[in-house]
Amino acid sequence: MPGSVSVALLVLFGLALGTLFYGGLWFTVRALAGSPHPVALALASFWGRMLLALAGFALVTAHRWQNALLCLAGFVLARVLLARWIPGRKAAQRTVM
Repeated sequence: MPGSVSVALLVLFGLALGTLFYGGLWFTVRALAGSPHPVALALASFWGRMLLALAGFALVTAHRWQNALLCLAGFVLARVLLARWIPGRKAAQRTVM
């Protein structure tokens, strides 16, 4: 098992990866309506985000499942935090009225 500093760094790295992945998804969804080629944009965004996340996980794991698990915890934490930070549809509708 990694040391306490390593644990924090692995979780922070996962948090950064998750923020890039889910933040990129959010930007993509917002840009789809105005895009002349929405399918190409969605596919390019998906593959770019997926390759970035997989490369990050491959870099940090070093053939240890504990590292992958800690990085995944940060990745999931980023999803939870971004879901709370980015306003949902109902919150956006309330501000318009």
